[in-house]
Amino acid sequence: MIAKHQPKRAKVFSIVNQKGGVGKTTTAINLATAFAMQNKKTLIIDMDPQGNTSTGFGIANHERQKTIYEVLIEEFHIKDSVIPTKIPNLKIITSTVDLSACEVELVNVEQREFILRHALKEIINDYDIIIIDCPPSLGLLTINSLVASDSILIPMQCEFFSLEGLSHLLTTIDLIKENLNHDLSISGIILTMHDRRNKLTEQVESDVREYLQSKVFKTHIPRNIRLSEAPSHGVPGIIYDPKCIGSASYIELAKEILDRDII
Repeated sequence: MIAKHQPKRAKVFSIVNQKGGVGKTTTAINLATAFAMQNKKTLIIDMDPQGNTSTGFGIANHERQKTIYEVLIEEFHIKDSVIPTKIPNLKIITSTVDLSACEVELVNVEQREFILRHALKEIINDYDIIIIDCPPSLGLLTINSLVASDSILIPMQCEFFSLEGLSHLLTTIDLIKENLNHDLSISGIILTMHDRRNKLTEQVESDVREYLQSKVFKTHIPRNIRLSEAPSHGVPGIIYDPKCIGSASYIELAKEILDRDII
């Protein structure tokens, strides 16, 4: 009996850290762009009610008609919420502040942790990579993202408090894996806002690499003003200034992830 050919399924990554200001959204935007530039059909889902990922691609609020919020409350099919960006191979599902209501609206919904996972089944074979930009918290939106994901990417700023936050996050990931998504894995830790002039940066990097070893990506993301300027122009840093050191680092990181995860 000849086995049926299984269609290729997208690899789903959540970019997560409950601590804000670690470069999570900058990482989501630029990694998605770098993957698309590698001819990977890429979808990015903005799961943060702040909607910064959507803004970072130049999508105004009035253009966000069918967002991830409407998907989660089952007002629209997820396919209807996908819109193109200006970048070839890259599409997005946007968010607005309405998404913050989900934590309350879904509290009594059965199997509420699996809503996004079930929704993604409709489009999982349409892409090579799906990136979910999680909010800076460990609430229901982040849990939905982790349950729907294959792997986790953790941006981590090179400072002392980040080490403490990482410990809490790893505990949460273990709980999700044990109870809701047995196949969830950590793809890697991304060291962000790296400053070689700062001795604390070197110490934190050394501690993290010693503790997590190969789980820490070789490529780190330096502090870079051009990456910070890009969102105000509504384009990823890789497009805004492709030659700056920050853009080069994200392109290199994307290649490292593709090699590591064999996508």
